[in-house]
Amino acid sequence: MTYSIVARDPESGRFGVAIQTCWPFVGGTCPWVESGLGAVVTQSYTEIAHGPNGLARLRAGEPPADALAALLGSDEGREVRQVGIVDAAGRSAAHTGSRCVESAGHLVGDGVSVQANMMERPTVWPAMLEAWTAGGGPFPERLLAVLRAAEGEGGDLRGRQSAAIVISGPPDAPAWQRDVDLRVDEHRAPLDELERLLNVHRGYEALDRAEHLGASGDGPGAAEAAREALRLTAGDAQVVVWSAIGMAMMGRLDDARQMVADASKANPRWPTFLERVAASGAQPELTDPIRRLLGG
Repeated sequence: MTYSIVARDPESGRFGVAIQTCWPFVGGTCPWVESGLGAVVTQSYTEIAHGPNGLARLRAGEPPADALAALLGSDEGREVRQVGIVDAAGRSAAHTGSRCVESAGHLVGDGVSVQANMMERPTVWPAMLEAWTAGGGPFPERLLAVLRAAEGEGGDLRGRQSAAIVISGPPDAPAWQRDVDLRVDEHRAPLDELERLLNVHRGYEALDRAEHLGASGDGPGAAEAAREALRLTAGDAQVVVWSAIGMAMMGRLDDARQMVADASKANPRWPTFLERVAASGAQPELTDPIRRLLGG
């Protein structure tokens, strides 16, 4: 009922799971990641416990193949399960039960496992591995490209309904950290929506970058990051307003005031929000720019 990839990013050491299915809420049960340790995806008549229990076995020092064997050894439903595991050494293991609904299968490689069941045809998972091997660029986009490759081969026989991308922090991050956690719980075109959410995620990263660059005195860098944030989140009034604050910090008050006016057409409470931010002292460096922006 699902196709997925579980992988280790060779550049950053992060772990990621990307998954799509014709069933709602896949992101809440199937992908499991832990910074510096590994990742597990559990699917096909899903036994959710294989996720946390698989990570626990990796934490205890077991390689993926041994961890997977132990999980399945006590699972009476193992012949209808699919599981993929990757660890920090780039080792991978996967299982497709003999009673998984066709077409069903998996492939493993260095730091990656792809698995699928209830597919239109058995070319799905080879196409996924090929997309991963041939791909480049940022880790989240690379994972999304693997899902697109599966869909290009027909995907799930039943159609599509939910999707998710979950990515851990880098190896030195807290175990619980997730640098990306995007879920499309129910949608007619979940991959399109997942891609839109990834753009929003990138946009807010750019907004944070703009704030840090502005605070450090890099006006041109902050302006470029703000433009990127606005481009990636077109129509997001919150990004518009926070970018306006950045404009005010650089002395571009006319532009900043126009941006707030535009945002306020849909929500006239934005100036009140800005007044309260300035009054709170939560970010003291913004108090004067906001007051200038509001004409105070």
